[in-house]
Amino acid sequence: MEERLSALIDEIRSEFPGFRIVKKSDSALQRAIHGALAVVTLGAQRRYLDGYQTTIGRTVYVTSDWEERSAAERYVTLRHERIHLRQFARYGLVAMALFYVLLPLPVGLAWFRARLEWEAYAESIRAEAELHGRAAAAEPRFRERIVSQFTSGSYGWMWPFRRAVESWYDAALRTLP
Repeated sequence: MEERLSALIDEIRSEFPGFRIVKKSDSALQRAIHGALAVVTLGAQRRYLDGYQTTIGRTVYVTSDWEERSAAERYVTLRHERIHLRQFARYGLVAMALFYVLLPLPVGLAWFRARLEWEAYAESIRAEAELHGRAAAAEPRFRERIVSQFTSGSYGWMWPFRRAVESWYDAALRTLP
């Protein structure tokens, strides 16, 4: 698995010159975002620094425990984050910031954020199935972890319509071999 992870990192570096992995705790910007999210979500998002990896531009900001996470978990996460790297390359920093943070609303009904995350989480589902089999991607706890990202304060209730998110998840599963 370490070799597979290393190969993925090499692919990402080849596709995105200047690609970096930086610990969130080392970034003043990430610490500021953490504080802002805690306020905007009324405390619902307090795990931003230690529970979520984040991509901005060509940098993936990781939690302090990144190196302690399994190679398989880092692999799945980087597959997800590579989608965000591609989105930043496609739309640019300013448009991504507008789409992700503001449109149409910053909290709840954040349709553009949901669309961007659906694309990235579909890759997470594919990567999980590739590593551990389709049954692992269909496993209820894995499914709920992803569905709740959309419907809870984790991403500011970006798409609080549980049935719609579950339908999207089921459709993503149907695309797996």
